[in-house]
Amino acid sequence: MSDADETTGEMSDGLQVELFHPESDREPGDTNIQKFGFDIHPVVFPVALVIIAAFIALTIGLGDQASSAYTAVFNFINSTFGWFYILAVNLFIGTILYFAFSKYGNIRIGGVEAEKEFSDFSWMAMLFSAGMGIGLMFFSVAEPMWHFGSSASDFMVVPPAFDAAGGTGAAANAAMAQTFFHWGFHPWAIYGLVGLGLAFFSFNRGLPLTFRSIFWPLLGERIYSWPGHLIDLVTVFATLFGLATSLGLGVAQVNTGLSFVLGDTLGLVSIPTGTIPQVLLIAGITAIATASVAAGLDGGVKRLSTINLYLMFALLAFLLIVGPTVYIFGTLADGLGTYLGNFMNLAFFTGTVGGAAALGGYTVKGWMGSWTVFYWGWWIAWSPFVGMFIARISKGRTVREFVLGVLFLPALFSFLWLSTFGGSALWVELQGGGGIASAVINQGQTIAMFSMLSKFPLGAVSGLLATLLVITFFVTSSDSGSLVIDHLTSGGKHDVPKVQRIFWAVTEGAVAAVLLIGGGLTALQTAAITTGLPFAVVLCLMCYTVYLGLDNEYEILESEAFAERIQDMTAEGDVDVVTAGDEMVTDVRDDDATSSD
Repeated sequence: MSDADETTGEMSDGLQVELFHPESDREPGDTNIQKFGFDIHPVVFPVALVIIAAFIALTIGLGDQASSAYTAVFNFINSTFGWFYILAVNLFIGTILYFAFSKYGNIRIGGVEAEKEFSDFSWMAMLFSAGMGIGLMFFSVAEPMWHFGSSASDFMVVPPAFDAAGGTGAAANAAMAQTFFHWGFHPWAIYGLVGLGLAFFSFNRGLPLTFRSIFWPLLGERIYSWPGHLIDLVTVFATLFGLATSLGLGVAQVNTGLSFVLGDTLGLVSIPTGTIPQVLLIAGITAIATASVAAGLDGGVKRLSTINLYLMFALLAFLLIVGPTVYIFGTLADGLGTYLGNFMNLAFFTGTVGGAAALGGYTVKGWMGSWTVFYWGWWIAWSPFVGMFIARISKGRTVREFVLGVLFLPALFSFLWLSTFGGSALWVELQGGGGIASAVINQGQTIAMFSMLSKFPLGAVSGLLATLLVITFFVTSSDSGSLVIDHLTSGGKHDVPKVQRIFWAVTEGAVAAVLLIGGGLTALQTAAITTGLPFAVVLCLMCYTVYLGLDNEYEILESEAFAERIQDMTAEGDVDVVTAGDEMVTDVRDDDATSSD
């Protein structure tokens, strides 16, 4: 998180408050209960806590039956609502592109007097860092290898949208295109929609930085009653289980990485893999996350975030240098071409027609559930976390600038990362003697990254670096995620007791551990698409409420009252007014600030 934490949602003085802010005497957390060192919303916090406790108790109580229950829920949602996920995410990307290229694109987040809190370079750098995480570390090699296909596994098959024989160059191209699709523009459209809604209603309307505020155009003051409580509760569960999915995947990869590097590669110590070691790792890494929370924003998560960036670029640069450099950039170009050339087919493919047809060990419909539907549910569940971060750093930018930056910059970085790691793995399989696919078949997807790195010089060192990177991402995700959930369960307050964030960091680790015990990867996938489903409905409504908010802003900007106010400010002097092509005012700044620029 950033320094914007301290200013987000504050009602700035001046023109924006006078003409744009709704009339309300409510303040964030004004009904909170403050006891036992906690500062909590009287409804959202206890209800969320009871349901989370019930989930943990039920999963533990079901024992061995939990895995079957998760599988049944997963299959039901995939077969019944997979089409809804596909259409919803396409709605999101269409909506934010409309906002960017319509008359609303010139509206400035924070109002016409708002100034950018971060330079363009710093903003872009933070967007790049937002695009990285545990998931990209886990799947950057595993997913292309899985889609590459192998005759030795019924489940490693070429995606159904492509007609290519497994294990061939055509299959490699299809694998990269499908991976680009899952990590490209669609997930960032989700994050962009959420970030824009949060930023607009916080900075332009002075409302609390919570999801209930986005529904002010429909609910008005009722955002502070049960309709608003339900919206924030759905958001809490989506965030918690989306985060738990990432933490569960991350700890599984850490377990495999330590075992592979320290045991199989260096022969220093034999580290077992499985549920129990992973639960113990969750406990240990969660303890580190708790220490990070206790260290505070400046001493904890900011420092670790900086370390993340250095480790990330070190690992990327290392593989670009020692790996098949020319092949990597060729993979990037080929993958992008295939992805963009098949964009509409990939975007709307549901697998419904012929969905019962066999696709290796899957049906076509089953493959969609394990990959695309899971991803869309995961991204939707993850969107409050990423969206709130993006909202915090984007004050002062126009809607068009915001959308284009959020939609394209992180996606392009993800393409480079996927091409470097996934492309290197495909090169090994096609030209370097192979061995990665067989490792994935025998030991699972968690081995993919480390098996690939072992094929290049200093494989043990790079493997340890990758493991350390996953651990630091785990810690920063847990720390920042606890901040988001804490924010939601405290009525939108920014300054809450530190013990409260520690509580949520521990809770996130506990939920991830319970999911691993209850059903492993299937349980993690089920958690993502189950909690993502109701939140997808919330996001569909959000498209409309953000439109209403932007339209109202545009009407005020075009109103006589606003024009008269601008004339008065101009007559008083010392201001510089900037207008768009349609003469709509987009920026009002002091002359001193303009000249200093």
